[in-house]
Amino acid sequence: MPINPGIAGFQELYSIKDEWNTMKTIKIFLASSNELKRDREQFEIEINRKNKAWHKKGIFLHLEIWEDLSSRMSSTRSQDEYNKKIKESDIFVLLACNKVGMYTAEEFDTAFGAFKATSKPFIFTWFKNPTTSTEPSLQEFKEKLAALGHFYSTYTNSDDLWNQFNKELERLELAEFKKNEFINAIIVNNQGADIKNQFNGGTFNNPIFR
Repeated sequence: MPINPGIAGFQELYSIKDEWNTMKTIKIFLASSNELKRDREQFEIEINRKNKAWHKKGIFLHLEIWEDLSSRMSSTRSQDEYNKKIKESDIFVLLACNKVGMYTAEEFDTAFGAFKATSKPFIFTWFKNPTTSTEPSLQEFKEKLAALGHFYSTYTNSDDLWNQFNKELERLELAEFKKNEFINAIIVNNQGADIKNQFNGGTFNNPIFR
């Protein structure tokens, strides 16, 4: 006897609902100024592709960028809402090129403060090779990172950025996205794989390799 289409539809709906309930959501906050809009757009495209690739692993990457957030802000100061999202994130990514704006710097401070308090989010900072003369804020921010013991990376274009970040994602996934701990080493080397958080003194807590 053929299955009632209505019942089949409900079964499919509940199957999809159960699947989403078992997905592990990793929240990523991407901070950068308006000058890197195209890089943010390409980053979002790559995240969507990664979600398709990781679907069978039960991992969903939820990306927050200010273009999306600005359309659903509350009546409070928008930056306060951004900062709230940062504190809730698992990974914080900061991009800069010719300058570091006041709000981008504040977002980093928020992420760093949350990291010190809770050992998350994982923090990654990339500087794109400058396209024009840089503003003083860029050097000032780099000096600030040096004082904090924060290691930053550089990239040439959106493809280079994604190649680097994708490697970090793969390493984090191998370590099961464990929280960081402030200890006296920054590198965990196991079976030839190096994993590091970009903070001097930060490393993963009991990473697992397969």
